[in-house]
Amino acid sequence: MAVNNIIYPHCLFRFSLFIKVSNRFAFATRLSSLPSSLRASSRSSSSSILCSFSRSSDMDGSAGLGLYPSHRTKTIHLVRHAQGFHNVVGEKDVNEYLSFDYFDAQLTSLGWKQVDNLRKHVQSCGLSKRIELVITSPLFRTMETAVGTFGGEGYSDGINVPPLMIANAGDCNRPAISSLNCPPFLAVELCREHLGVHPCDKRRSINEYRSLFPAIDFSLIEHDDDILWKPDIRETNAEVAERGMKFLKWLWTRKEKEIAVVSHSGFLFHALSAFGKDCHPSIKDEICKHFANCELRSFVLVDRSMIGSESSATNFPGGVPKGVDLPSDAAADKLPEKGFSIDQDVV
Repeated sequence: MAVNNIIYPHCLFRFSLFIKVSNRFAFATRLSSLPSSLRASSRSSSSSILCSFSRSSDMDGSAGLGLYPSHRTKTIHLVRHAQGFHNVVGEKDVNEYLSFDYFDAQLTSLGWKQVDNLRKHVQSCGLSKRIELVITSPLFRTMETAVGTFGGEGYSDGINVPPLMIANAGDCNRPAISSLNCPPFLAVELCREHLGVHPCDKRRSINEYRSLFPAIDFSLIEHDDDILWKPDIRETNAEVAERGMKFLKWLWTRKEKEIAVVSHSGFLFHALSAFGKDCHPSIKDEICKHFANCELRSFVLVDRSMIGSESSATNFPGGVPKGVDLPSDAAADKLPEKGFSIDQDVV
């Protein structure tokens, strides 16, 4: 069902070992999986060509070469929210996850420090300038993480645009965050945490969120109240994984090519669990291990079965103006043999 994979993201040739999970998608992992010699050479170049190397199923090291058109790919940056109050108490006693004291848990002061550090990272590496859209789960802690990491700078009163987050939202003791000079933010229910039973995973009303996060787009959420969370029924792992694949398929329909997604440990773990089955264990671990608080991992998502139909913005048809263009290898096929094999390279 799958082959083993590895990636060179955003380099001259964006080489990737792809995990072929189904006939719809392939996933690629990060640069950190490359040999150091290749890692060094790849950082100095840039292009939209995407290649993939695959290893044989018996891990014998024999390499095959795959090639994917760049317009059949998206780069997605997956982020787990920073530390929430529920994480702290749940670490000490898992029964605390059942307490309504931690309903729609917010970030701790340590969590905000994690957000500040992730923000510095995405700015210093240039990622903040490349992201075209930020998708966030509509829970307090994920929206705090999303706007704190990818939002604009401090908000000033008198500016005629709404902030991403108002000052001191939910008693967080943080200044307002501007919606200027940053990508749009979109709340999506499909990437919520494991639904049911745990009050920390139940959301507030959308009307309340709109007052706290005015510049986040909640238009895709149909119901003001949370009708998905049930107090006595919790999603199975298989149901979360299925929802994850549905989310990825929906993500592919977006026009944006580079997207950040801020979600949750359980959702990300089960959504990615279908990938990496037959790859090298270290690559599988990069894809399938649980996310730490405020961890970011980057992947390339590949359309291998024409889910999308858009054309390339960079391909050029050639032959403009039209002229004679018989290639030399075709000419060699028409010539009689004269002391050389036509199987050899002809320039």
